[in-house]
Amino acid sequence: MPEVPSRRAGAAGEPAAQRAVALVTGAGRRIGRAVATRLAEAGWDVAVHDHGSPDEVEALCAQLRELGARAEGLRADLADEASARELVPSVARLLGRVDAVVNNACLLEYDSAAGFGGDCALLHYRVNTIAPVLLAQALHAELLARRRRGCVVNLLDHEPGNPDPGHFSCTLSKAALREAHTLLAQALAPQLRVVAVAPGMGQGTRAEDIADAVLFALRNPAMSGCELLVDAGQHPQARSRDFSF
Repeated sequence: MPEVPSRRAGAAGEPAAQRAVALVTGAGRRIGRAVATRLAEAGWDVAVHDHGSPDEVEALCAQLRELGARAEGLRADLADEASARELVPSVARLLGRVDAVVNNACLLEYDSAAGFGGDCALLHYRVNTIAPVLLAQALHAELLARRRRGCVVNLLDHEPGNPDPGHFSCTLSKAALREAHTLLAQALAPQLRVVAVAPGMGQGTRAEDIADAVLFALRNPAMSGCELLVDAGQHPQARSRDFSF
């Protein structure tokens, strides 16, 4: 079965059916916006997902179209299972195919161990863990139907050596996603590769650096079940609190 193109996903003027398509969740701003832009620059068509920023999504889609990509905006609440399950099929209907999903969307609300509660934890788990698994499952089914291979890239947000007690529920949900990406890589091979990118921000790491790592993961057919640390060397330096403090 053919793999997602390893060098360039397509070029402006190339038939749409030959251009690879990526869905980027939470793409309206920051890292997601940088990822979507980098993919368009590299010849991908992009489905731009966001939950609540329609103006930013439309502005980004216009920018991506200027780069020669087909771009479509989609709105979905990833905390809702039915909405999450429908996202990949919606992209396939709009753009004809889906070759990759970049799970960038993240719920990040402050809570502590002392204030921990089930409702907050379950909401983080639905958005940050369950939705990425459902999107990987849906992409796997779409690839099987087309007899193609593809890739999921999961953004983990926290380096493994520096968990953040100031965002207790988010950190738990991302730890679960870190384990899930390994399980998915095992269970959904060979149609689907699954790679994690763990970024650090604020100390020498730019959103563009993270976007380059995502593109590298998508292009490299030998990578699956692994994690790329993109943190400007922060991971060997344990800290008691997240950089945002």
